[in-house]
Amino acid sequence: MTTRLMDRDLLERLYHRAVDAAQPQHAIAANLPAPPAGRTIVIGAGKASAQMAQAFERAWPYRIDKGLVVTRYGYAVPCERIEIVEAAHPVPDIAGYLAARRLMETVSGLSHDDLVVALISGGGSALLPQPAAGLSFEDEQAANEVLLASGAPISVMNVIRNELSAIKGGRLAAMAAPARVATLVVSDIPGDDPSLVASGPTVPMATTRAEARHLAALYRLKLPQPAEALLASDANPAPGPADPRFRHNSTRIIASAALSLDAAAAAAQDAGLQAHILSDAVEGEARDVAGVLAALAREVSRRNRPFARPAVLLSGGETTVTLRGTGRGGRNAEFLLAFAIAVEGTTGITALAADTDGIDGAGDNAGAVCDGTTAARMRAAGIDPRAALADNDAYNAFRAIGGLFTTGPTGTNVNDFRAIIVR
Repeated sequence: MTTRLMDRDLLERLYHRAVDAAQPQHAIAANLPAPPAGRTIVIGAGKASAQMAQAFERAWPYRIDKGLVVTRYGYAVPCERIEIVEAAHPVPDIAGYLAARRLMETVSGLSHDDLVVALISGGGSALLPQPAAGLSFEDEQAANEVLLASGAPISVMNVIRNELSAIKGGRLAAMAAPARVATLVVSDIPGDDPSLVASGPTVPMATTRAEARHLAALYRLKLPQPAEALLASDANPAPGPADPRFRHNSTRIIASAALSLDAAAAAAQDAGLQAHILSDAVEGEARDVAGVLAALAREVSRRNRPFARPAVLLSGGETTVTLRGTGRGGRNAEFLLAFAIAVEGTTGITALAADTDGIDGAGDNAGAVCDGTTAARMRAAGIDPRAALADNDAYNAFRAIGGLFTTGPTGTNVNDFRAIIVR
């Protein structure tokens, strides 16, 4: 086996170690809330929430009186006491709308003695469409499409989604009052602010309408007119963190990019490579981040600084893609296409970038793998890598050379995973 193939195999093992560290079954049992005097209600939303529900059922020794969790199509797992429903991601559909309505009904009419366990993970924003008064479901769909194409960071998108929603930004927890709400979070947000994961249906945001307006203007968002009118008004105010309805609630991050990167670093060192975690909260345009990390990898390769070879450079977070073309490809494939162009001809560099939920954007791949020969191999296959990057067509460029990395749904979601080996 060539060094390139051996390094690809190692990178894939690092990815799987990172994903395994973020699996809910390893974390739920250690973070169970105190049992209630009354009923236990389980709710949830996100790409990892079905696995969280399954793990909670196995770990919770008491009765579950009612349970409803919504996840992405294809992500359901068998549960005995908690109902799992599926809906669309990243663009909401009517199944998500109906699931959100049912969740609101599920937490209504509760008492002080009751407990609501909220299982929240990334992807929940799209899975819980529930437009604020004055907006239609179609308006919320259109606003979501604008946000996805804008290149704005996930934190920015979720601040704006909060203002347009009847369920996000702590509103679902407010509906559950006076019951106690215990939120368990698998975080896909750089920095792990739980109020931004899935736009915080049970965790209020410390943001304002004015901030949302500023961000919409900053990113020049062309939102539907009803959405723009709502942002310009004071209607649909979100509850704040100091709202007394949240006094007895709790929130715990049970899995995150930081923990996953630690696990990958340990696996790299077991394989004899010094691992360096650059950051678990990298944000920015995918092709721009690629330029920075490619420059760092070249510096290590050519000058043995700032890290000594051989080394593994690890990072997490969430990059973004501003859609300019009509091609196909998620943010991780786009990152790697730009990276491949930047390291072309440099030997000893191999990189993997993939989403820890197993789906890079809306494709069927988790991400891709590249090295210093990738751009040349694409040209040999009839693909101009720079033209593909300009057309946001990284998926087809990597597919042409067998460079896609496919895992299927992983059962968790702590966002992007990037690993670069420098020999």
